[in-house]
Amino acid sequence: MLSSSPFHGLSAFPITPADKDGRVDTNILAQLLERLCEAKVDSIGLLGSTGIYAYLTRNERRRATEAAVECVRGRVPLIVGVGALRTDEAQHLARDAEAAGADALLMAPVSYTPLTQDEAYKHYRAVTEASDLPLCIYNNPGTTHFNFTLDLLVRLSYLPTIRAVKMPLPSDGVFASEIATLRERTGLAIGYSGDWGMADAMLAGADAFYSVLGGTIPGPVLAMVRAAQAGNADEVRTIDAMLAPLWDTFKAFGSLRVMYLLVELIGIGILAPPRPILPLEAKSREKVVAAIEPLLASG
Repeated sequence: MLSSSPFHGLSAFPITPADKDGRVDTNILAQLLERLCEAKVDSIGLLGSTGIYAYLTRNERRRATEAAVECVRGRVPLIVGVGALRTDEAQHLARDAEAAGADALLMAPVSYTPLTQDEAYKHYRAVTEASDLPLCIYNNPGTTHFNFTLDLLVRLSYLPTIRAVKMPLPSDGVFASEIATLRERTGLAIGYSGDWGMADAMLAGADAFYSVLGGTIPGPVLAMVRAAQAGNADEVRTIDAMLAPLWDTFKAFGSLRVMYLLVELIGIGILAPPRPILPLEAKSREKVVAAIEPLLASG
């Protein structure tokens, strides 16, 4: 395990390339991960939502993790998603990740029947008992339909391996007060996801940003995070304005669909998202191409 926290700075989340049968293409995955290592991102988020963890079997998730560990070779901390419907399955995934050599875990409270706050607590506690790796709570109500109360986050923060929380963008757009409250009450490293809120989150003092775009095109995203860490608000706003057309496509079409097209546009391969998700149609593709072309042209 790393001596320093993997839950700071830019955490880049690549897609997990897989065929129509859900078998992971470890060669293409290695190409994506090599780009992130070369860019010197602060961590890699493997098998997050962008990494289609919910669509892959335990065996394929284990293969992806093992391939990632072999590729990354300790150059960048590797955070592995272990969310699953069943507690015992999440425990198996946590053990698999630790055995493969992952540095940290990320877990969302995946469910079909809505969970109570106590059920979620006991689910997380059971997974922390299965692995000694540091764990980040994945608070993603847009996908899980589960809302963590502040009291639950405080309760979870007392579990010894829970070190961070990945928050959704606040509905009121106010980051500073939320960050201050979470730090005061939990002591957890506070990060956010939802790339169009990256500028505001980092300028407000978030510890980390968990980025979809950073998983494929890390350059401008890393530049924004570094500028925010240096307190250069003007540079942050300039980069954010340059990326605004791309953020609009994320909101319009879903970031996952956009990322599959971006992997194609940077020349790594033509991949399709897992069914029933479909690739973008022609008119939508044109809008994404128009938004990304200036970034590709600038290198």
